Amino acid sequence: MSGPDGWWRAKSTPAKVETYTRWSFHSFAVIEAVTLGLPFFANVSPASAWLLFVLVCGHSALCAATSSRALDWIRGNREQPRRLSAALAAATFVIALAALTLEGTDWRPATEAEARVGTSLFVGVIAFGAGTLALATRNRSRMTQVVVGAGVGAGAVSFPLGLPGPAALVTAGVVLLAAGFLTFTAAFSVWLLNAVYELDEARETRARLAVAEERLRFGRDLHDVMGRNLAVIALKSELAVQLTRRGRPEAVEQMVEVQRIARDSQREVREVVRGYRDADLGAELAGAQGVLSAAGIDCEVTGSAAGLPAQVQSALGWVVREATTNVLGHGDAGRCTVSLRLAEDRVTLTVENDGAPAVTDSGPRSGGSPHRPGSGLAGLRERLRAVDGVLRAGPAGDGVFRLTAEVPLPPVPDQRASPSSVPRHVSEVTP
Repeated sequence: MSGPDGWWRAKSTPAKVETYTRWSFHSFAVIEAVTLGLPFFANVSPASAWLLFVLVCGHSALCAATSSRALDWIRGNREQPRRLSAALAAATFVIALAALTLEGTDWRPATEAEARVGTSLFVGVIAFGAGTLALATRNRSRMTQVVVGAGVGAGAVSFPLGLPGPAALVTAGVVLLAAGFLTFTAAFSVWLLNAVYELDEARETRARLAVAEERLRFGRDLHDVMGRNLAVIALKSELAVQLTRRGRPEAVEQMVEVQRIARDSQREVREVVRGYRDADLGAELAGAQGVLSAAGIDCEVTGSAAGLPAQVQSALGWVVREATTNVLGHGDAGRCTVSLRLAEDRVTLTVENDGAPAVTDSGPRSGGSPHRPGSGLAGLRERLRAVDGVLRAGPAGDGVFRLTAEVPLPPVPDQRASPSSVPRHVSEVTP
């Protein structure tokens, strides 16, 4: 899917949440640079304003880099950013001292405007720095220690530099609240990101368990069919060997019985496999609606499969099954519609879902990414080809992926009167 938002639609839901979280932390850096850096130009001298603005921008860039590395560490892609965290802590301390000096000390009086911007710089730098450092710890107790340490440190540093006791106490409380809020925001964002990834892994695990359960069920059915027959074949073969060694003619009858059991076993195995290969369209439509609804996708099914030939139902049932698998496994669908329309000479099945990632003309691949060709749609085309059907799949615009299968209906037998059905007294009339 082309377009400026194609890169976003191509991401999975966890990747979207991770991108949103990462850029949210980057926006904090922009907010720090704008809210703390720009007021300098209206309240202090130009030389001091540019110096402080550069310091604040450097601190915000360091916060953005540390938060990005911390998220990579939380996701297990990088090591813990210890050096960046140490550099951020040192930069926060230096800028906080500069802010206190700007706010005014016993040996350097400050104007009211300088005191105002100095206080905001002192509180803001420590709050943003502590919130980022807490993100780089990932431990709740350590996050609490960082926040409390920032508040206590702010009060402990501001009081010796000449700030009155009550003012130092208020400053420490404001720093504690601001740093706590940013730390809570960072911790909640990380928790939400981890929860989304865990839910995605749980969905994949549920799909794998369903496949494993189906394999076990198939294995049990196959064992039930073949176990007894193979045991009988082994016993009768052994009996035939013993009878042959004794020269008894009954050995031939035993081998004939073995041959019959082997053919019956072959037929029963084919019936078991056929039961797994055939798909009932009505059951597949109901199952698709139930599975998609359970996954939180609004699914609407219209049309009825009643009266369709068995071969047509089987082919279209596989289309519904494959389309449902792709909607669950790929993209970020919130709504899916399945419609079955019957005309005089053909039946059309259409499956549409939103939130489709970028795809190629070959459509989604079963068991893989929907924008790479695979064997899923190729297998469906083979099944539809057996009933002279066609399959079309591709984007339909606005993030919608559409899959359409058309199958011609066999002609209805002509019920008009035939010579055999004409009454005898009529057929025998001569001109």
